[in-house]
Amino acid sequence: MKYKSLRKIRHQRIRKKVAGTEKKPRLVIFRSNKHVYAQLIDDIKHTTVAASSSIGKKKDLVGKIALAQKVGENLAKSALSKKIKKVVFDRAGYKYHGRVKAIAEGAQKGGLDF
Repeated sequence: MKYKSLRKIRHQRIRKKVAGTEKKPRLVIFRSNKHVYAQLIDDIKHTTVAASSSIGKKKDLVGKIALAQKVGENLAKSALSKKIKKVVFDRAGYKYHGRVKAIAEGAQKGGLDF
C-alpha cells in the first residue's frame, strides 16, 4: 500500500475517537510538500472556527519547521481572539515529529491547551 492510503487509514482510526465541539474545537493539520495548513473545526456545526497556513509567508529565510511553528502561533492568536483556549489535537495520521510537532508546539506557545 502507498503511504497516502496508510495515512488515511490512520486518520480514520483517529477520527473515530476525536471530535471537536464549539467550546473545544479540533485542531487538524494537513501537510503538503511545500506548505502546512492548520484549522480549528467544530464538528457539531461542521464549521471552521479559525485557520492558518504557510501560503504567502517567506519560507526561504526561515525553513519549513520554523515556518510551521509560526503557523501554530498564528492559529493560537486567532483562536484566543475568539475566546477559545482548549482544543483537541488531530494529527491526521501523520507521525508526531517535524512540521506536525512544530505546529503543535507553536500553538501551545501561543496559549492553546490540549
